[in-house]
Amino acid sequence: MTRPPSLAPPEGAVLPERHHQAPAPGQPMASHYRLCFGCGPDHPTGLHIRVEAGEGLSVVGRFTVTHDHQGAPGLAHGGVLSLAFDEVLGYLTVLIGRPAVTARLQTSFTRPVPVGSTLYIAAHVTGMSRRKLYTMADGRLNAPNGPIGASASALFVTVPLEHFVQHGRREDIDRVVADPDSVTISSTFEVNP
Repeated sequence: MTRPPSLAPPEGAVLPERHHQAPAPGQPMASHYRLCFGCGPDHPTGLHIRVEAGEGLSVVGRFTVTHDHQGAPGLAHGGVLSLAFDEVLGYLTVLIGRPAVTARLQTSFTRPVPVGSTLYIAAHVTGMSRRKLYTMADGRLNAPNGPIGASASALFVTVPLEHFVQHGRREDIDRVVADPDSVTISSTFEVNP
């Protein structure tokens, strides 16, 4: 996997430890919010990405491009592909037990991704420095070992869970409070790391 130099972990970055309550390798990882456009099963036109925990600090996600995800006729929209990478890379935070937000995402497109294709995204942590988590992923077409359609690197910044309550739209926060089953807050997350 290649990484844009601007998103390379700095000197002195370390690989964080996998949290002791992280899902076991091969275990499916739950959607964090059922209306999330990336992973939510109840979003009518969402990506419906499914992610499994991998070995070490890695995950594997997959999604099938539908007619709702088009840019050019019959091809996935580049922004939708970037969203898919952001979603899968974000699942890495569950493995370290710390919620985070995307600070920067860089996606490189290698070949067209047609409607009907399944993109297999293999992602892993490349380093951590203080609150910054560095990640990267490759997206392969139609098989875990298929040709690379796109790749991405991202920088996440860890935040306390209160961040989401403080900055979320009030009516959506109220809806979640009324229906706590609509979100999954991993028991691995530390509220104030």
